[in-house]
Amino acid sequence: MLSSIRNTLAIGTAAAAILAAPAAWAGTIEGSVVDDTGTRALQSAQVRILELDRVASTMRDGAFRFVDVPGGTYTVEVRYVGAEPETQTVTVPETGTVRPMFTLGGSAQNILVIGQLANQASALSRKREGDGVSSVLTRDAIGQFPDQNVAESLRRLPGLNILNDQGEGRFVSVRGLSPNLNSSSINGARIPAPESDTRSVALDVISSDQIESIEVKKSLTPDMDADTIGASIEINTVSAFDRKRDLYTARVEGSYNRLADTLTPKLGFDFSTKLSDDFGIAGGVSYYKRKFETDNVEAEDWKLDDDGNALFEEIQYRDYDVERERLSASLSFDWRASDTTELYLRGLYSQFDDHEFRRRLTFDLGDFDTVSFGGGNALGFTASDDAEIQVERDIKDRAESQKIRSIVLGGETDAGDWRFEYAGSYARSTERENDSIDPTTFDRDFATEGDGDNFGLVFDLTNPRIPTFTVDARADLFADPAQYALNDVEVTRLSASQDEEFALWADIGRTFALASGDFTVQAGAKARWREKSYDFNVQFYEDATGEYTLADVLGRSTYRLQGIDPVADFTAPTRYFFDNFGDFELQEIDSTFDSAVEDYVNKEDVYAGYALGRWDSETWRIIAGVRMEHTRNDISANLTELIEEGAEYDGAVLDDDIVVITPNRFERDYTDWLPSVNMRYEPVRNLVFRAAGYKSLVRPNLADLAPRFIVEENDDNEREGEFGNPGLRPYKAWNLDAAAEYYFTGNGAITANVFYKDVKNFIVDRQLNEEDSPYSGIDFTEAVVPVNGRSATVFGAEFGFSSALAFLPAPLDGLVVQANYTYTDAQGTLDDGREIPLPTASKHTFNAVLGYEKGPVSLRVAGTFRDKYLDELGSEAEEDRYVDDLFQIDASARYRLTRQIQLYWEWVNANDADFFAYQNLGGARRLLQYEEYDWTMKFGARFNF
Repeated sequence: MLSSIRNTLAIGTAAAAILAAPAAWAGTIEGSVVDDTGTRALQSAQVRILELDRVASTMRDGAFRFVDVPGGTYTVEVRYVGAEPETQTVTVPETGTVRPMFTLGGSAQNILVIGQLANQASALSRKREGDGVSSVLTRDAIGQFPDQNVAESLRRLPGLNILNDQGEGRFVSVRGLSPNLNSSSINGARIPAPESDTRSVALDVISSDQIESIEVKKSLTPDMDADTIGASIEINTVSAFDRKRDLYTARVEGSYNRLADTLTPKLGFDFSTKLSDDFGIAGGVSYYKRKFETDNVEAEDWKLDDDGNALFEEIQYRDYDVERERLSASLSFDWRASDTTELYLRGLYSQFDDHEFRRRLTFDLGDFDTVSFGGGNALGFTASDDAEIQVERDIKDRAESQKIRSIVLGGETDAGDWRFEYAGSYARSTERENDSIDPTTFDRDFATEGDGDNFGLVFDLTNPRIPTFTVDARADLFADPAQYALNDVEVTRLSASQDEEFALWADIGRTFALASGDFTVQAGAKARWREKSYDFNVQFYEDATGEYTLADVLGRSTYRLQGIDPVADFTAPTRYFFDNFGDFELQEIDSTFDSAVEDYVNKEDVYAGYALGRWDSETWRIIAGVRMEHTRNDISANLTELIEEGAEYDGAVLDDDIVVITPNRFERDYTDWLPSVNMRYEPVRNLVFRAAGYKSLVRPNLADLAPRFIVEENDDNEREGEFGNPGLRPYKAWNLDAAAEYYFTGNGAITANVFYKDVKNFIVDRQLNEEDSPYSGIDFTEAVVPVNGRSATVFGAEFGFSSALAFLPAPLDGLVVQANYTYTDAQGTLDDGREIPLPTASKHTFNAVLGYEKGPVSLRVAGTFRDKYLDELGSEAEEDRYVDDLFQIDASARYRLTRQIQLYWEWVNANDADFFAYQNLGGARRLLQYEEYDWTMKFGARFNF
């Protein structure tokens, strides 16, 4: 307590002395820290002047700097996780600069350069020296796991889990919260989202090969963008100054998915070179092609009959065959323009192409009033004149391309006591789809068939995740492809989403060296100009000849859960449509309606400024200040109404269907003041306590804000609607964090964090009924609209442990252990008083890694678990959609054949973890979606030059 009072008084003294520059300070210590091999600059090494109680951390080029050091002789100590401390005695002149060089690592060659120990040491050092609560992945760690993209790399960190798409990680959830509550940046530039309907970025677009480090900052300081409640995910690409030697690396890899039974390539090349002591270039390119398959079954519209029996009105069997290609490239230029100024230019390009074929068998059972329930788990349906069974067989042939481009030009000037940082950036993300057939649909209605038996189905629900069916009557008709005539062809002529952002920012700081530490005053400003738009054009066609059937484009199924033949060929329906285009008739009403409902443009400008004070001493670091952010939106979209024949419009009964399109535009702006404080206390070496309190916000999805008002009115004047909400308020949260971290003498640490968040205005999609009508002056019978909830609270704790077990007897001294666990309790209250768990909030997440590294051998087995979570909100609790818990095991092995060649093998999803989504109805989990993917195995070689 006395120490806290003394340091508080010191801060006050420093603040009072801001305008008076000290007269006695004269010299400067400018040094650098590298590993013992002279290969790598060591970032986040802790540097202390023991006699002055002054402390600093090294930058990414290993450099550190102390200004205003009184002339004299001092002891400078450097500490880095996994290495023995090093000290030097330096003599500082009364005027001038002394430049000590430190090398760490001792006799343990490469221990800080390559492998599991190196990445653990680097990540823990950056965590220890961080300003707030954070987790870090470095380039070596990213390469050690069998991860296919940035999202999958991040799931290894405490408090993070991944939302998958067909078994591959896409969106990142931090502390169990929605990915929309995170912010993401590359080299300081915010990443816009390629998808049209989200603000969060699916990080599967970015290859992990192009990344130097990923920092997940869970508490905010005033100089950071304030739009996050989960975390700020900061991705950095390679700089030539990260290394002291030139590096050239090539990778050649093959990937094999068990279901697809296909071998696909992965290639990469990276380099880092200095053309002079003051100018360097770094970059790389990687290409990855992956083929895989997914077997899926989905049911919907569950209900209970009068006897309490559960039945579905529709079930789908889906067979996916997917080819994904990733091309990523980065290029970085770094220039030391003078002794005080460094400039940089960093660019990243990433392209993600997804070509998906989906064959689907759908049973539409919605016309049934009664069904038969046999013994055990049998569910039977029989067709009749009054209760038809509709069977659809369709094929989707969809190819879309996502691209992310980012370029940042900036620099920093360190002019003694003053420090300036400045940058400008441009980032653009797009998602585009042209002329995809999505889908071609064939169908047949089964009713009474003359004098024959009525068509019948029996579903076996013994395995509730995978209902199987048997056709118990008229199976000949069911299996005849000629029985299925074309319903329609849906052609996505254009689906173009674009999200781009320009930004400028600058920071200025002044450091005052006091007797017991340094006090820094810093201020800055930032402007961001963002525009997100979506242009959708779809056309529906029907067969004018009446002769086109499934038999004309017949293929063969690769589905394993159930026989679903006959199915269409992968590409034959697309060829048939374009080759016989004159035989198809455009459905103008449906095409006009669906093409108008999605379009929008949302311009969002954010202007920010901040001021902070920072105190650094041997034991304390305190950063406190306030940030202001002003937001302005200009949003355009359409009110689109489809009114059917027989309905009333403008006082008259319609003779035909019509589409009415009315443009909408909304403007709004608001200002937020966001204070924060972060404290770091190190009472003894390697024991660190942290505390943070800050206010933050998350702006609504740009698509949700768009005034896209969609209404379909039938001939009974029933109006179903789907609405955007330009009045959505941003999430606002007060956040508290506290952490304790102990770093072992060797390479390891044990950490514990607790966090609490009080969230206002959280956003969910609500299903509204007629009593909620009208909305924005529009009448409806049923509607879905994003709305603000009342409030939510998030409480949780994180625990982490990592250690290199070098103290064990040989050969066990090569073991490396990592484990982390996060508990999150996230509860919210809707505007109608209903209590819900926040969407995507998993209560329990756990990661464990057992590694072994000794000599040329490196082995690793990793397990990842996340608990179930609420995925979508229904109109009542029994209609809510949940995603079941997931546990996945991955493994890798590496062997260094020579100093230049390393061979590796990786096994992804070794335990064949599947995906299951359900709703709770009638006391049981009812299937909504089930998928299985099997495992993927990769093998390759890495070459260093």
